[in-house]
Amino acid sequence: MAEFRTVLAGIGLGAAGTYIQSGNAVFESALPAAELETLIRSAVAARFGFAPETFVLSVEEIAAAVTGHPFGGAEPKLVHVVFLRETPAPDEAALRALALPGDGWLVGPRRFTLHTPGGYGTSKLAERLGRLLPQPMTARNLRTLAALHAMAIAQP
Repeated sequence: MAEFRTVLAGIGLGAAGTYIQSGNAVFESALPAAELETLIRSAVAARFGFAPETFVLSVEEIAAAVTGHPFGGAEPKLVHVVFLRETPAPDEAALRALALPGDGWLVGPRRFTLHTPGGYGTSKLAERLGRLLPQPMTARNLRTLAALHAMAIAQP
């Protein structure tokens, strides 16, 4: 992650910080998100030899993802926010067919929030999200998102 911070600083992003070994970073920039995503993907490809799908979110988008769902009393590691390029329109019947008792979800702007009380790793719904929401995506649990939000608002 130290090398990732160096890459981010090398492309002009200020106050770059990373969160554990997750590929998540916070930084300062006045560039638009779409431009930053391309810039970061290209820099990672040049340094590490792969071009990951890259999502850049504002502090406000992260805050909305952390709080904008009906699963507030759930264990944070069991609620995942799936970030997407566009607001999804999933087939509700297909979601219900895969859901286990207690599973729940909420479609939000450019995100799909999924609560899996039995665990994300054992959820057939989570496993098949790539087919149900066919677009580039990345998922983070609420614990990670809360930590990233705290890092972002603590920046000078």
